Amino acid sequence: MATPEVDDPESMKALTVFLLRHHSNDLRSIILALDSLFHYSLHIQFAELMNDDPLRAHLLSSQPRQYLRLFDSAAFLAQRALFEEFGWVNASVKEFVHVRIDIFGSPLEFPETFPSIGKVRVKHRGILLTLKGTVIRSGGIKMIEGERKYECRKCKHIFKVHPELETRNTILLPSSCPSQKCAGTSFQLIEDSIIRHDYQEIKIQESVQVLGVGAIPRSIPVILQDDLVDIVKAGDADDIIVTGVLTAKWSPDFKDVRCDLDPVLLSNHVRRTNELKSDLDIPAEVIMKFKLFWSDFKDTPLRGRNAILRGICPQIFGLFTVKLAVALTLIGGVQHVDASGTKVRGESHLLLVGDPGGTGKSQFLKFAAKLSNRSVITTGLGSTSAGLTVTAVKDGGEWMLEAGALVLADGGLCCIDEFDSMREHDRATIHEAMEQQTISIAKAGLVTTLSTRTIVFGATNPKGHYDPGQSLSVNTTLSGPLLSRFDIVLVLLDTKNPEWDAVVSSHILAEPEESEEGMHDENLANIWPLTLLRRTI
Repeated sequence: MATPEVDDPESMKALTVFLLRHHSNDLRSIILALDSLFHYSLHIQFAELMNDDPLRAHLLSSQPRQYLRLFDSAAFLAQRALFEEFGWVNASVKEFVHVRIDIFGSPLEFPETFPSIGKVRVKHRGILLTLKGTVIRSGGIKMIEGERKYECRKCKHIFKVHPELETRNTILLPSSCPSQKCAGTSFQLIEDSIIRHDYQEIKIQESVQVLGVGAIPRSIPVILQDDLVDIVKAGDADDIIVTGVLTAKWSPDFKDVRCDLDPVLLSNHVRRTNELKSDLDIPAEVIMKFKLFWSDFKDTPLRGRNAILRGICPQIFGLFTVKLAVALTLIGGVQHVDASGTKVRGESHLLLVGDPGGTGKSQFLKFAAKLSNRSVITTGLGSTSAGLTVTAVKDGGEWMLEAGALVLADGGLCCIDEFDSMREHDRATIHEAMEQQTISIAKAGLVTTLSTRTIVFGATNPKGHYDPGQSLSVNTTLSGPLLSRFDIVLVLLDTKNPEWDAVVSSHILAEPEESEEGMHDENLANIWPLTLLRRTI
């Protein structure tokens, strides 16, 4: 049911003192801001609060719904204290200040309060929960009625009541007056006391890279309010980390369909992962190892390059040209914008054409997907134009856009195996995404352009056996405009050479063993494992 404001004067005073001690500069900026109706964010580090006041930090993590409201009230009192102290002219105490809790670097980053989306359970309800995922759907911005004030007819005590999502945002009054001196049961609404909020629903999905084979990525709706609305959209190049309170929401009513409670995260703080990456420094030992590696090969840089390439797809023997192409494609280039505003993309696209079976095309695709921090891997036979670009879905009577593979891989890598199995219509939809790095959509009345700064890594089989006497377009049945968008096209042929087959078979069957000869080279290969390659790229 709806709950009135928590009554804890001691905690209110302690949180106000904390804000004045650690965030007085932020509060001054808010007071001196001109717009009095704007919703302002006040970002608090949970680790800082825990170090200063462990009791309130524990109450905040265990009872976030009540104590986040208390924190917002403390921000108002802290503003008033500063305003009265300095007496600024042309300034005002802002009513809509929201305290946002950032758990980065705090004990709340352990799995119990930071699980994957697929492991969210009922036990996580009512605590300060953090989830990480990719935005796959973003709804429109709406207006919703929030808290309102009531007055007790008997003792004239004024109190706030907040609606609850679990009761379809309805207001249920308390059974008796919250004032301890009164037991009145009759209340009246104070006119013009209803606070309205901006409201937006998004859906985040857990990363496919952290899942095992056969696992289906799970998703969860997230509610953004006030200053958090419209800060992320479907297909953003970065994953987001959302901190909030897990609650439930009744599913829409449909005939002959059971109405269930669906889990939903009511967000308090949203952070992009690229902000975390910018805060992280590469360890000094990794930098030293990198410098030592190239100091050994300063006179023979090509040998150093070959040592790095040995770490790329090591299960495949030879094919250094293909490995070099994979490395250069993943590293990418620099986008160029000339004086007229014309953009030349910095991402390069790679296509492997090879005889079916035995040439290792799919192995290269899977290893490249592991090397990239953000990747989507799919097959041509199981991909449609909507699945690759954007799908229009209807949710609760409203049309929304749900991101496809190319949009989800924005800023990363999209691997498409069995490229020749795609229908011609579906292949045509990725022309714009590969060259202009955008996707223009006009579906269900939604007209927009989404960013697809994506590296496309494709693998295809020729029509029958590859005929060197024919052109690439004839051998692959791919159109000229599509082939022209691939910057590197490599042809892998099965030469049916018994000696080469024997060498490759021995490489596959051989167990890893160190020999005294070439120990130097082997050690250099060992210092470029998958994790180090990912960090370097």
